[in-house]
Amino acid sequence: MMWSAFILGLLGSLHCIGMCGPIAFMLPVDRSNNIRRVSQVSVYHIGRLISYSAIGLLFGWLGQGLFLFGIQQQLSIIIGLIMILIVILPIKVLSRISLTKPLYRIISKIKSAMGSALKKKSPDTLLTIGFLNGFLPCGLVYMAAIGSVASGEVWKGGLYMLLFGLGTVPMMTGAIYFSKLIGQRTRNNIRRVIPVFIVIIGILFILRGLGLGIPYISPSPMMDMTAAGGSINCH
Repeated sequence: MMWSAFILGLLGSLHCIGMCGPIAFMLPVDRSNNIRRVSQVSVYHIGRLISYSAIGLLFGWLGQGLFLFGIQQQLSIIIGLIMILIVILPIKVLSRISLTKPLYRIISKIKSAMGSALKKKSPDTLLTIGFLNGFLPCGLVYMAAIGSVASGEVWKGGLYMLLFGLGTVPMMTGAIYFSKLIGQRTRNNIRRVIPVFIVIIGILFILRGLGLGIPYISPSPMMDMTAAGGSINCH
């Protein structure tokens, strides 16, 4: 399922431009020197990837804790259903259960810190901006974080979010270099595709949880080797 993280980031990056585009346009990069600009943009992306990976590690740890209770299959199904419901439920319903409401104060502090960083031009500014950017509320980041829970391991959760972040890099870089070439019609067309892809990922998570014995898509649940080993020792 790791590939789904990269594709989610790649297809969803036009949505990212709508949310984070203004930040990308305001980055204090040296636009007169191409080599310096490439290095500065890279540092900004590294900051985002660090924060995404940190989120993934946290949610991967949460998933690992749940997996210890032996509910891997059920968790995968629940995550798939959540992804689908987020797409099909009306916006009014989702706004009532917004996950960001308890975090408004933290988000406000992040925006304030980012505003201060945008005014500076020190070497670590772009890294700081990218790092803070990764923690701003975003529906696609929520989706990727939910997916990282299903990874079942801390490092896999971090890798899932890292791949998601890497998927956003091409379009976010393009926003910095070629913002005027990305037409509104193109953005709207790709935004229509994003919900469809999220539903497909949700269905894949459900199939994975059902364990139907379909290779790569819905593999059969693995036998408890510890239990098997224990029974052999008894003989």
